[in-house]
Amino acid sequence: MLRTISSRISRRFYTTSRYETYHGGAIKTYYNPTLTGLSPSENEFREAVWEFSARVVKPKVDEIERGGSYSALMELHKEIAGMGLHGLTVPAKNLGLELGYTHHLLAMEALSYSSASLALSYGAHSNLCVNQLSRWGSEAQKSEWLPGLLDGRYLGALAMSESGAGSDVLGCMKTVAKKVDGGYLLNGNKFWITNGPKADVFIVYAKDVVEHGAKQTYTTFLVPRITPGFTTGKPLDKFGMRGSPTCELIFTDVFLPPSSILGDSQHHGAKVLMSGLDLERLVLSGGPLGIMQAAYDTALEYVHQREQFGVRVGTIGSMQAKIADMYTKLNTARAFVYSVARAVDYHTQEAAPGYPVFQRRDCAAAILYATDKAIEVALECMQCLGGNGYINEYPAARYLADARLYAVGAGTQEVRRWLIGREVNSDFE
Repeated sequence: MLRTISSRISRRFYTTSRYETYHGGAIKTYYNPTLTGLSPSENEFREAVWEFSARVVKPKVDEIERGGSYSALMELHKEIAGMGLHGLTVPAKNLGLELGYTHHLLAMEALSYSSASLALSYGAHSNLCVNQLSRWGSEAQKSEWLPGLLDGRYLGALAMSESGAGSDVLGCMKTVAKKVDGGYLLNGNKFWITNGPKADVFIVYAKDVVEHGAKQTYTTFLVPRITPGFTTGKPLDKFGMRGSPTCELIFTDVFLPPSSILGDSQHHGAKVLMSGLDLERLVLSGGPLGIMQAAYDTALEYVHQREQFGVRVGTIGSMQAKIADMYTKLNTARAFVYSVARAVDYHTQEAAPGYPVFQRRDCAAAILYATDKAIEVALECMQCLGGNGYINEYPAARYLADARLYAVGAGTQEVRRWLIGREVNSDFE
């Protein structure tokens, strides 16, 4: 479970140094807590996860990025489970911490600072899989799967996208569930599936076989890796997030009993999918924030160590302008994303069971804005480092490659803008 470790954390933000250090200086960050609006308990949680990120994750970054067997990543998932971070939004009766999406976002940000690849895998497990199972699963399904997913024995994943079904995932979906005696036959493929090569259980969306002319419906299934007929392709060779395991899923006459249907989602899979996307966008917004903070910190330290023309590079006017822009983009993005998370937590507690749809635009806006700013800050970090920003001995190029994932993952930036515009325009209908 989460441990109180604030006594071991060096706080420097209320002195002239204006930085925080964690685990004896393994992380030195210019994160500005004075602008976050976090409560004392939320800030204590944030510091605890940053300390964990510095102590446990950061030393293994190179090993994570090499991928291969993903052994380091799998070991870290068990360490994360020891902190209780897999069950942040899971009710206490189901062994979770019963906190909220603000805490989930904070964890995603802290882990992304040290390793965006690990954090993406963590987000796919804890939000896309665990949170969906917690929200929509039956009590029997929760009893069977949540204990292992929360304590690190199992790794989870979610399967929605297909090679021909990305932005129009429902309209172009080909994976089909056909009702047969005693259950369903699942056939089709899913693509770009985070945790696919290593996951033990998958939440899978499929379209139902319906009569000609009838409305198309969808169903959500829980599919264990060991199910006959289910296989995975080789890990995909990606531009960024290279330490995050990703592959194709292949379903060939996979028989699933009715108990495999996620909760009461038979023919209501579209509702499950869309509500999950909203919360996925919110929690994953922590990814760009963590990358952005890492890029800013790297650039700031570099320009105040390197000298040209007899002065520190950071004191040159053009470089000061870059630092100012990076600082502003980082902190405006964080303030906006945190405010959306707080609003979602409030309305989730106050509203009827389910997700308040009227905040869909805000979840999309959070990841849209954070992603745009993260890419811009990562580019400026590379520029601040000059030639060193272009070689892999320094992390600047990795920041950019990792940030780019969020421009297409969990929905593209174009679809996010379309969704926000559609939701705003609906106010006039």
